[in-house]
Amino acid sequence: MRPAVALLLAASLALSACGAHVEDTAGPATTTVPRCGEQVAYRPPHRAVAYEGGSADKLFALGLTDRVRGYVMPPANPPVTESPWAAEYARVDMLSDDLLNRELVVDAGADLVVAGWRSGFSDERGITPALLDRLGIQSFMHAETCWNYPGFPRRTTPLEGLYEDMTRLGAIFGVPDRAAAVVAGMKRRVAAVEASAPTGGTPPPVFLYDSGTDRPATAANQVPPNDIIRIAGGRNILSDVDGRWTDVGWETVVQRRPEVIMVLDYGDRSAQQKIAFLRSHPALRSVPAVQRNRFFVLDYNEGISGPRNIDGLERFAAYMTDVPR
Repeated sequence: MRPAVALLLAASLALSACGAHVEDTAGPATTTVPRCGEQVAYRPPHRAVAYEGGSADKLFALGLTDRVRGYVMPPANPPVTESPWAAEYARVDMLSDDLLNRELVVDAGADLVVAGWRSGFSDERGITPALLDRLGIQSFMHAETCWNYPGFPRRTTPLEGLYEDMTRLGAIFGVPDRAAAVVAGMKRRVAAVEASAPTGGTPPPVFLYDSGTDRPATAANQVPPNDIIRIAGGRNILSDVDGRWTDVGWETVVQRRPEVIMVLDYGDRSAQQKIAFLRSHPALRSVPAVQRNRFFVLDYNEGISGPRNIDGLERFAAYMTDVPR
């Protein structure tokens, strides 16, 4: 076999292993992977733009810093200096502290935008994968956000979506072996948590408090905290709600009697301010988590799709070992 043919065959086999294939075209090779439920052919990116920490962390964890043009980080997000990849953030440009928009990615000369559906991309903001396709700018969507993507929905559990994202990004950027190693490390850590999680009895109900005073914003079953709570041995009190981030009435929280309240740490109010509010809320006086002072703080970037989900899982699992079943 000629060396050139052998090299192409080896590359093709490596990509096939992660659900992608390379097409021989007149221009640069393209790699086809799913974007939600749609098969999309990607050219190798060199000027990627990431929206929020989860997107940037995925790229940095794969060693792709040199191919990241920059990131967009709304002000409610924790400082990037607190990230395990702080040194990588320092090597690329912060393009905006606002929401994602079309003008920004065009001005940046982006050749790939990494974000989620309704978590960066949205019709209301005027930046969607379909619009970027027409502009010749590629887009990648987090699998976790695909459950209601118009025209091409696809459902996956949030952590399985994280594994898929890392694998697909590895295929798109031509680093499938690196991605496989990263995913294998994540899976080993999750398996270790599963092996040590409490069994028997009834899983303690857990309420995630995001924000809100009149009605609390919280996590339904299509976001990473639902998996974090479940794998660590608890039960999200909104696991029966088919959705991502949602809101409920305080009466629902009271009726479902959470034993633990997980507080998402981001925004204008600190986690301790949120906890103080919950402790003082008259309607919550009968809630076991409030009576027993069981509050767990989850970092924002541990709660949105990204490599730090595993950090949050390990920390919450350690906390749950002291919660009776």
